[in-house]
This record gives sequence, C-alpha cells and structure tokens, in this order.
Amino acid sequence: QVQLVESGGGLVQAGGSLRLSCAASGLTLDGYAMGWFRQAPGKEREFVASVSWSGGITTYADSLKGRFTISRGNAKNTVYLQMTSLKPEDTAVYSCAADPRYGSVKLNPVYWGQGTQVTVSS
Repeated sequence: QVQLVESGGGLVQAGGSLRLSCAASGLTLDGYAMGWFRQAPGKEREFVASVSWSGGITTYADSLKGRFTISRGNAKNTVYLQMTSLKPEDTAVYSCAADPRYGSVKLNPVYWGQGTQVTVSS
C-alpha cells in the first residue's frame, strides 16, 4: 500500500518559517514527480509547487514565488517545502502528491498524502 506522509506543520507567527517534509512508504519516489498543494478552510485546494523526479525542474504558484522552495532529498525519496515570510493567509492543510509524469503532478496526481496543518498567527 502506497502512503505519502507529511510532517513539519504547526503553529508559527507571521514572518516565520517552516519546512514541511513528505516521505513515502510502499513506493520509491525516485522516478516520480512530486507536488505540494494546500487547502484553506472554505476554499478549494490549490497548487503550491512541483518538482521533477531529478529535482532539476520546479514550478511554483505565481503568488508564492520567492517565499516557498520545493526540493528533494539526496536519496530522492523525501520532498521538502521550505516556507519563509509566512503570512496568516498561508494557513491551510498542506498535502504532498506524486505522479510518474511531471505534467500530471500539478493537475491530477496519482498519489496523495493526508496533509499537515500549517497555522500562521498574526
């Protein structure tokens, strides 16, 4: 059974930073493109960032460029989302996702994690 497990969420003050991690069990992420999404209360889920299996290609939501950075671990089996200069509007459940095709991970990834809560206080 494939599982993606996120960690690193929590409560942080505005202007602070957090690093989220996503690790897989039952699946080797090498060869998979990875993405991060978020869903705030009462809002639709939105794309945050994606990274190719090699780590060489990244894509970001325009509104988050410069504050968020997606990366892969050296073994390619962990994906990170470094978030800086956090704002209250970044409060959401953040989920990671995986898909064999980079073009699909942003739109309709095959695998999803359960999510981790990020709360930014003002």
